[in-house]
Amino acid sequence: MTGYSRVLLKLSGEALAGEKKTGFDEATCISVAKQIKELSSKGTDIAIVIGGGNFWRGRTSETIDRTKADQIGMLATVMNCIYMSEICRYVGIQTEIMTPFQCSAFTTLFSKDNVTEAFKQGKVLFFAGGTGHPYFSTDTATVLRAVEIEADVILAAKAIDGVYSADPKVDASAIKYDKLSFEEVVDKKLGVIDLAASVLCMENNMPMLIFGLNEENSIVNAVEGKSNGTIITV
Repeated sequence: MTGYSRVLLKLSGEALAGEKKTGFDEATCISVAKQIKELSSKGTDIAIVIGGGNFWRGRTSETIDRTKADQIGMLATVMNCIYMSEICRYVGIQTEIMTPFQCSAFTTLFSKDNVTEAFKQGKVLFFAGGTGHPYFSTDTATVLRAVEIEADVILAAKAIDGVYSADPKVDASAIKYDKLSFEEVVDKKLGVIDLAASVLCMENNMPMLIFGLNEENSIVNAVEGKSNGTIITV
């Protein structure tokens, strides 16, 4: 067994896009899938949320209604989950995609009972479509699902290897944090996750590890407690 028995893995869409910044970098996605397979084979329950930033960022639009922009973002996450689900199947993993709204034959409707049954079958789960409502980010959807499925931790794989006091690409003096509280994240306005997600983590005592996806074996190391990312707790 690994360090955690059940994890919610949050993948950024941009990280899956690699250097292209949009769409998918297949080599990156296959590498992620192989790590997921390794962990799943050791008995870890794995659920995955993927952001939609490699296709769409609704909040940057100044011309269309926010609700419609967020709905496009929800569909972007569905596309991402369908793609990554198929990559996982390619490397030999059983998967299931769940959404909070009906999506024809593409996905299963999310429910705690469906999650429990799928985990019993050894499947890796993908939670697509956010919360199903506008004005909620995939950060908030990630925390909500992690709490609902009683995950041990949220593992947030990003293009950067942790939380810094400022953007290290812009500010060479930026300091990397090894450990933070959610209160500090909010007070320092670090912008790691949004306020609603931070509060939900605090209220439900849900820890989060933020780490760099591009480091070798980064997901496996995160689950096994060997990551050099930033842990955020209550």
